[in-house]
Amino acid sequence: MRIAAIKTYSEAEINERLHVELPQWYFEGGWIRRKYKTSGWKATLMVVNTIGHLAEAAFHHPDLTVSYAFVIVKLMTHSAHGITDQDFALAQKIEAVVMWQPATENGALKGTPDDPRFKYIKYT
Repeated sequence: MRIAAIKTYSEAEINERLHVELPQWYFEGGWIRRKYKTSGWKATLMVVNTIGHLAEAAFHHPDLTVSYAFVIVKLMTHSAHGITDQDFALAQKIEAVVMWQPATENGALKGTPDDPRFKYIKYT
């Protein structure tokens, strides 16, 4: 039984999809990437743990660079040696969860107060 090859995207296709679907992400060195700026170490750990949960649930694992006030996420499908739909799908899920702002939804959840003591992610 032959397993079908996974479609990988060309650099032009990747850049077009990022422009339309994930404008804060960019393509560099064979990876799609995003840098999330945080307010410090505790916030960085919350972002890393969120990404870790999503990646494990998806069984598709990014490379992370973790520092005091930022997290860089890098995605590529190693088995396909390129960028696939899996990478775009996980990037979209990470973006939606990490950048979620309850206050913009006019629902019961209001989000963190507008006070620097409670801010943890720098929304861009």
